[in-house]
Amino acid sequence: MRRPWRRFWRIVSRYMPKQLYARSLIIVIAPMLLLQSVIAFVFMERHWQTVTQRLSQAVTRDISAIIDMIETYPGNDGYAQVIRIAQERLALKIDLLPPDPLPAPGPKPFFSILDQTLGEEITRQINRPFWLDTVGNSNIIEIRIQLENQVLRVFARRSQAYASNTHIFLLWMVGTSLVLIAIAVAFLRNQIRPILQLAAAADSFGKGRPTPSDFRPRGAEEIRRAGSAFLLMRERIERQIEQRTAMLTGVSHDLRTILTRFKLQLAVAGSKEDIEALNQDIEDMRSMLEGYLAFARGEAAEDPGAFDLAAFFDRAVEEAGLRDCTLKVETLGSTHLHARPNAFSRLLNNVIGNAFRYASNVEITARNTNGTLTITVDDDGPGIPADMREDVFKPFVRLDEARNQDESGTGLGLSIARDIARSHGGDVTLDDSPLGGLRAVIRVPS
Repeated sequence: MRRPWRRFWRIVSRYMPKQLYARSLIIVIAPMLLLQSVIAFVFMERHWQTVTQRLSQAVTRDISAIIDMIETYPGNDGYAQVIRIAQERLALKIDLLPPDPLPAPGPKPFFSILDQTLGEEITRQINRPFWLDTVGNSNIIEIRIQLENQVLRVFARRSQAYASNTHIFLLWMVGTSLVLIAIAVAFLRNQIRPILQLAAAADSFGKGRPTPSDFRPRGAEEIRRAGSAFLLMRERIERQIEQRTAMLTGVSHDLRTILTRFKLQLAVAGSKEDIEALNQDIEDMRSMLEGYLAFARGEAAEDPGAFDLAAFFDRAVEEAGLRDCTLKVETLGSTHLHARPNAFSRLLNNVIGNAFRYASNVEITARNTNGTLTITVDDDGPGIPADMREDVFKPFVRLDEARNQDESGTGLGLSIARDIARSHGGDVTLDDSPLGGLRAVIRVPS
């Protein structure tokens, strides 16, 4: 029994709007429209039918009295008096026609409450053959009743037999509905705006961009509490980043001092052949130290700014020439990006440098469309097995089976690249390259 309901709600949710503003409008407007529809139906069913029935009874009663007078006072003088009384006292225009057959019944209008009610009353009160025409002139209805030797034709205003002022009720109903909808829209927009501002502030903070300067908790109490919690969370994260950066700066300075002291001591001690290996070890330690600190620091303390992809790719082409590597670059869309320049440059250097290290042909394609920058780096190197591509993003992991184990490195290049990409609200993924090697795809908001 639950499955059909679940299927029904799944279909409904598929076509429902996804935005909170639109859903809130539906929650407010749908009951309002349902209430107005019920009121309109009750009005049509009760008011129109009741009032129209009473008006039709009165008109039929007048026509019945006219028939009685015609049959009671026959003759031309009597007919003239009846016509005068009907016109002056009853607001009915009547005349007597030859006893010809009544016209054939015409087509019924779609909304035939008048035809039905007036016809029932004529049948009940007069009970003689009759013919109605309510379709012709919209302000006049024509009634023909078969008498013994003649036909009585009556012209009456539609308002005498039909509640024709219902449009006023409908006008008021529609007008009040529009006013209430306008108030609901203005109120909901004012309530939704703080939520959108909070979402924009969180999105900017997640992309490493500064929070909008005009952001502050607004709106309902729950939204204000969420905004205040976000601001406190941002302050705690920024404070932790500052503390970590300060600590890492101190550690970096102390360790570099020690390494420099080692190099100086080795420079004045022993022969060159004896200290060459030690100097190489110190250089490796320095390189590893820089890699560890860069990974831990993540360039998080850098302020966002403008980054020029075209200038970076020009430098990459020059570097490819020095490495005896062929590089092709294609850019589509804007080459300007709002990011942390040093961090984003390190991201590209790590990914492209990885391709330079293991391949002889590299192709780069950058597409900046629909608010997303996608940079694809293809190479013809040995590649990485599909089941091991996520492992290379883990810190200190090197795949010696796929890459030359004689190459120096700490196994942090791609880890740092993904960390920087995610701090910008994007990601780095690996796939097969059409060149036969590895494809690295960088996606970040532009």
